[in-house]
Amino acid sequence: MRLPSSTRILIVAHRTADRPELIDAVARRAAAGWCTFTLLVPAAPDGPHRAVDPQGDGLDEAEARLEAALPLLSAAAGEPVLGVVGAHDPLAAVQDTLNLLGFDEVIISMLPLRTSRWLRLQLPRAVRALGVPVTQVICAVPRLDTSAA
Repeated sequence: MRLPSSTRILIVAHRTADRPELIDAVARRAAAGWCTFTLLVPAAPDGPHRAVDPQGDGLDEAEARLEAALPLLSAAAGEPVLGVVGAHDPLAAVQDTLNLLGFDEVIISMLPLRTSRWLRLQLPRAVRALGVPVTQVICAVPRLDTSAA
């Protein structure tokens, strides 16, 4: 008896890694068939840091996003989701991860067009050109927490 093969899915997200829209998309995909997930967060600086040093390491922020998102995504997937931090350039991060780990599908989670750098860079189209199916998840803009001092 042969076990069914698992579809390996790469989730690419940065600011939207813990957003409900992405969590719902992962739950729907997990329910559609046996699969495993890995979350890739490019180590890009965000906010004012991007203007000062657009190629700054952004490693601490990426790791914090992984830490916040992995439990939520794992619960949605019904099994542990692995997490990796990639290069600051999102396409280079995806290419590196696909080449090193290999995936069958990619889910790219982004902000809406008016605020999404990834949509303006046509990241989904560029990733499709690498030969993998891509699902786009557009998330609402996260609200800023003004209660913290």
